[in-house]
Amino acid sequence: MDTETPEPPHAHVHGYWRRHAASLCRWLHIYLSMVSFAIVLFFALTGLTLNHAEWFTAGHATERHCQGHLDLTWVRAPDAAVAKLEIVEFLRRAHGIRGALGEFLIEESQCTVSFKGPGYAADTFIDRATGNYDLTESRLGLVAVLNDLHKGRDSGHAWSLLIDVSAVLMTAVSLTGLVLMFFFRRRRVAGVAAAIVGALLCYLIYLLLVP
Repeated sequence: MDTETPEPPHAHVHGYWRRHAASLCRWLHIYLSMVSFAIVLFFALTGLTLNHAEWFTAGHATERHCQGHLDLTWVRAPDAAVAKLEIVEFLRRAHGIRGALGEFLIEESQCTVSFKGPGYAADTFIDRATGNYDLTESRLGLVAVLNDLHKGRDSGHAWSLLIDVSAVLMTAVSLTGLVLMFFFRRRRVAGVAAAIVGALLCYLIYLLLVP
């Protein structure tokens, strides 16, 4: 009489953990992909606009020139006592300047105040003898704003943190997808081979075609 050989107990334990590990990886891969969908799409599209900036930025830049006069006591004081806060707030109110303060230089004859933001710059040159100033404001258009956000340039701490978070999410999505591939026996070899081929292609392009 034939009898079936019973499976060893560890086989059931192994199968249990395998199923749950696969389920967890699938869950993480799906929901991390959905959570990071918008930011991944943003960086994918702006990677294209950044790599071909000349396709999108022509004719979209605008420049504005303004002149004015500010309180002489703010700039005639000794260098250490120049009223930086008052000057910056005055320029913001008077000309609707946005962007973060990038630079405030104090020289013997003039002060230079620069504001920076994604796709934006405003530079002011103040005559310390008269209080007169010249301001030039440049807006480079929507695509330039998106490109600067992609690079994290002049975009502030909060956006820099978002870039870090998005990098972690994209790494997690990639790794969970790779781990998930190992749970599909029929596709495991083909999937890993495709990943290796993709990595090798990137390396060969860098090695052979990048100056």
